[in-house]
Amino acid sequence: MYAIGMCVDAHYLLPALVTLGSLADHLPVADRREGAVRVLTNGLSPGQAVVMESFARRCGFGSFDLRWQAPPPESVMADTAYISVATYLRFGFTSGFLDRPFLIYMDADVHVRGNVLAPLNALPTDRIGVVQDEFNPAVGQCPALPGVAERWPHLVGRPYFNAGMLWVPAPMLLPMRAGVQRALIGGRRHIKHNDQCALNLWLLSSGAAHPVGPAFNRFEVDRFLERGDWVRRVLRRPATHHYGHVVHFVGDQKPWIRSCPGTEDVRVYRRQMRRTLAHLGRAGIR
Repeated sequence: MYAIGMCVDAHYLLPALVTLGSLADHLPVADRREGAVRVLTNGLSPGQAVVMESFARRCGFGSFDLRWQAPPPESVMADTAYISVATYLRFGFTSGFLDRPFLIYMDADVHVRGNVLAPLNALPTDRIGVVQDEFNPAVGQCPALPGVAERWPHLVGRPYFNAGMLWVPAPMLLPMRAGVQRALIGGRRHIKHNDQCALNLWLLSSGAAHPVGPAFNRFEVDRFLERGDWVRRVLRRPATHHYGHVVHFVGDQKPWIRSCPGTEDVRVYRRQMRRTLAHLGRAGIR
């Protein structure tokens, strides 16, 4: 049994519902019935919380719970172009709140296109499932974790992971939260990508990372290719490879924004968004 975890503020309510709907589309009815949805927020109104619960239950999830929570006081916002401090809420999940043995954390800007439960089958109970970041693949070979390669040369080349999808055994929630807190206090000068860099500092020191296949957190890159060719130099896969169980819309050009380039992945996402809005309309939810 598992819990899907999301961190949602008022700006990300509709995207979170789209993500949740895409997830439901790729889970059998029985898995949805046994699963739970757990939401942490620092900005949803009570009415918006009711909307999210109603939608989750209409998607067939057997359990829903939401808690209001403040980000940790140690939060470091080195990059605020399109990210708010709510990103740190992902470390606030607890075993008691989950009431399930596993957390599958999902960013609200991902589109699910396959069964995300599969990585749980091979996940050790003392490790956290993570996918290598496609734009920042390794320590010392990318802008992430500035200064770490010089301070600890033995870490050069070690994988750097994206925090948009996490598979976490419940007993690892507390060590992760404590480790990230220590990283925020002791490694502030190494943080470029906010909570993600803090998570990676802890993963590097603890050895708690369990690599998950790239298909479970593949970046949508066609939007970036319309602005330049740098993506082809960074990616370790062909830029034309579009398959993924999870498509992640990183960056500031989000698919729910009208000005976002209408790539194929964006068009698929927007079809999901229209279905979500229609679902809400049929349920009388505004």
